[in-house]
Amino acid sequence: MNRIKMAATIICLSLVALTYSSSVQADTWNKRTVVTFSQPVEVPGGIILPAGTYVFELVDSLSDRHIVRIFNKEKTHVYATILAIPNWRLETTDKTVMTFGERAVGSPEAIRSWFYPGANSGEEFVYPKRRAVELAKATNLPVLAMPSELESNIAKSTTSMNDEPIVALKQAPLTAVEPTGDEVDIAKVIVASPAAQTPPEQQSATADGSRRTGRLPQTASPLPLFGLIGLLSLGVGFALWFIPKRIG
Repeated sequence: MNRIKMAATIICLSLVALTYSSSVQADTWNKRTVVTFSQPVEVPGGIILPAGTYVFELVDSLSDRHIVRIFNKEKTHVYATILAIPNWRLETTDKTVMTFGERAVGSPEAIRSWFYPGANSGEEFVYPKRRAVELAKATNLPVLAMPSELESNIAKSTTSMNDEPIVALKQAPLTAVEPTGDEVDIAKVIVASPAAQTPPEQQSATADGSRRTGRLPQTASPLPLFGLIGLLSLGVGFALWFIPKRIG
């Protein structure tokens, strides 16, 4: 009977490890963040979120143009589907960081960017040009902008990344606007990734003559390792089952 209990315990612990690992990977990919605002805030599209709790999720990151969705706490309603550009920071924190632009007296603060805990890469929100110019003047900083006529796409209800409103956002011509209203390259707002910042002389040539940076390749997902641990645990459990009970 003791052998049965031991085998069952090993199997249960293995399943718990597998489940936990899968959950962490999913949350890391979509950067799901539950945030509570104590006062109203503004997001692109002329949308004002009243004080309350919201869920921010990255729903598409397969290119250099990301799509972020903002839900209510229960995720039964989408407030906004936002175009964002990956931005970088040198130091990470263990908490969610959202940066805000300056605001006029009595007006909600406008969210400029969102960084997930522990991540160097974050999301810089793109505002319709009309509003981007106003924010640039208020903050005295350049702001990412897209054509103002796409503003209505942000609040439209969509279910697929191939829906026309989202495709239009991802294909929109982008720029950055200065406080003067002049358009400049988005590099005035976006910080280049560490790979792009690596000087050419610090890069090494590969066997085929191409260039590569000194960064280590991204490691594979730990899920296969946990799967192997689970199989080994099952083997141990069955071995304990068939080992003859010693006679004292």
